[in-house]
Amino acid sequence: MSETNEAEAQGAPDRENILVLELKDGATVTIKLRPDLAPLHVERIKELARKGFYDGTPFHRVIEGFMAQGGDPTGTGTGGSDLPNLKAEFSAPGKARFLRGTCGMARTQDPNTANSQFFIMFAPASSLDGQYTIWGEVTEGMEAVDKIARGAGSSGMVRTPDKIVSMRVLADT
Repeated sequence: MSETNEAEAQGAPDRENILVLELKDGATVTIKLRPDLAPLHVERIKELARKGFYDGTPFHRVIEGFMAQGGDPTGTGTGGSDLPNLKAEFSAPGKARFLRGTCGMARTQDPNTANSQFFIMFAPASSLDGQYTIWGEVTEGMEAVDKIARGAGSSGMVRTPDKIVSMRVLADT
């Protein structure tokens, strides 16, 4: 048994599959990554986090009672990384659902256009199940997510957005 699998069996966290986001005022959010659901998306998130891509990026679209979206360095909702888009990795019905704290990948109407933008759910949204890729779940710090500045209107675009101070893979800290 590998050290990682042995540690998991003993209840220790798999540091390679834990993200830590630092938000405003030193608040932290811990996200358990789900490579069992979306291995390509998890690898993308980790790759970008390791490059510091997410550091300083805004939560540009935040809709009360729905979700907070970030990961676009332009803050417009149209930007992404210079890496190619990812093919969808939708979860089979019943395997994973969009609940409070679920982390999913944003995309255009084409399901195979996820790149760097992601969202964190404030509340369940069964309409997203099987339509968007789930890559993680908040395990600590949801109260910090709840404090992210909200946008206006149905678009949820935020005029003065809160930003991710840093996003790190726990194994690298």
